[in-house]
Amino acid sequence: MPAAPAVPRRYSYLGPAGTFTEAALKQVPEAAGQEWRPVDNLGEALNDVVTGASDAAMIAIENSIDGGVTVAQDALATVPGLRIVGEYLVPVNFVLVARPGTRLEDVRVVAGHPVAYGQCRAWLDAHTSRHRHLVATSNVAAAVDLFDEAKGLDAAIAPPGIEEHYDVEVLASGIAENPDAVTRFVLVSRTVPVGEPSGADKTSLIAELPEDRSGALLELLEQFATRGVNLTLLASRPIGDRMGRYRFVIDAEGHVKDERVADALLGVKRFSPRVVFLGSYPRADRVAATIRDAQDDDAFRDARDWLRGVIEGTADGAA
Repeated sequence: MPAAPAVPRRYSYLGPAGTFTEAALKQVPEAAGQEWRPVDNLGEALNDVVTGASDAAMIAIENSIDGGVTVAQDALATVPGLRIVGEYLVPVNFVLVARPGTRLEDVRVVAGHPVAYGQCRAWLDAHTSRHRHLVATSNVAAAVDLFDEAKGLDAAIAPPGIEEHYDVEVLASGIAENPDAVTRFVLVSRTVPVGEPSGADKTSLIAELPEDRSGALLELLEQFATRGVNLTLLASRPIGDRMGRYRFVIDAEGHVKDERVADALLGVKRFSPRVVFLGSYPRADRVAATIRDAQDDDAFRDARDWLRGVIEGTADGAA
């Protein structure tokens, strides 16, 4: 009896085709040749994962210019059953496009995703000083909206190469204020067992402070500092139930199976009334953490062995 054909995996991403999110998904080896599902927003992408409509979703989480993508951070804090399994970096640049025949001096209404518009506003102010911004759901959707007469658009901020997908003309290239801008994307699946350390990893979590008092944030950060765990991201987000209540989005160097990181997370769990573990995964830049001898795995294991010996009476207590 022939074996049943393998069921293709499905990946959700902010569409349509040609977005930076699609470019990030192209970096995932196991996604090649599988089913890709374009969606209209981040909430839909994550809902696909939660409901099982997709196996994983690629979402933007941080930008080198604008910082954290707050809607993504808030979703990861409140939607249960999600796990980050990988991160990917995509260089970000933009072009200004319009329908064929449009001149730059005629541009009055510009469509653009809010993040893209923020990065291109200085150029637009200098070259189309009387323009008005109309929000688009994605960088590619901005170009698609040009052909919706009801929206009255003159131009759109879009990714380079958009003219290969749609009948638009490029009015200007390299319009982003910072040519070195990078967006960080994460691949999110349902909760799965944590993989093995790669040697260059990152651990993400969200933690709430136990109360609004002097020194509370310092105590949270000390859980990492005293164990030699460097943080690559620390962002505060309001919990929303009342003033003065915040959760903190944290990215730490290392893997939860590293002794120093595991010990730090235990400290955070004892301290914080609510901790959301988001995942340990290989860093996109493959930069390994710098670890002092006193905080490597052997040092933590040696300390535990010493304490066990003290308790069992097999060590004299001198270390």
